[in-house]
Amino acid sequence: MSIADKLVLTRQRHLKWRAFDKLELGLMILCGLLLFGTASTVTFDIITRTIGHPWLWLQEVTQTFFIYGIFIGAAVATRRNDHLYLTAVSEALHGLPRLIAEIVIRLVVLGVAFCLVYFGYKNFLRGFSSFRMPSLTPIASLYAAIPISGALIGLFTIEQLVNGCRKGFDHPEKMEEPVAVTPIATVAPDGRQQ
Repeated sequence: MSIADKLVLTRQRHLKWRAFDKLELGLMILCGLLLFGTASTVTFDIITRTIGHPWLWLQEVTQTFFIYGIFIGAAVATRRNDHLYLTAVSEALHGLPRLIAEIVIRLVVLGVAFCLVYFGYKNFLRGFSSFRMPSLTPIASLYAAIPISGALIGLFTIEQLVNGCRKGFDHPEKMEEPVAVTPIATVAPDGRQQ
């Protein structure tokens, strides 16, 4: 089994286009690297402060890894139906009520994605007038994660809406075949077979 097979979920395959599988794989790898980067820089920050020679720039790098990890992770989780999705409500329904609930939920997520793109881009533009210390990098470098995330969330939500309306949202997951259990004959202490 390749790394791609392990990282790209096959759950709810009917709602996904194969063309976006490579994007999901890339985003999952990026999330792993961002998580590793966050943990590493926090560790190095603690070590350098403990030995009395702090690297102040590590806090900026940690913030960048953390913020991008959150927003890119939210986008990938949207494709995997692990985030921004109210499964308890929709999965309890079937037929037309389920279709309506799924569409409404995804339209709300699409609205959130639009707000992330619109307001995130406005903040990104304003971020060029504020600077991070000590590097004097524009804070817009952090705000860029917001509209990127919103665009990806919107893309994945549209993917699910189109496929769900075409193929239906209500597809039960493939269950594993039950294993046949054969009774084992046992012998009681008095010699009788049970």
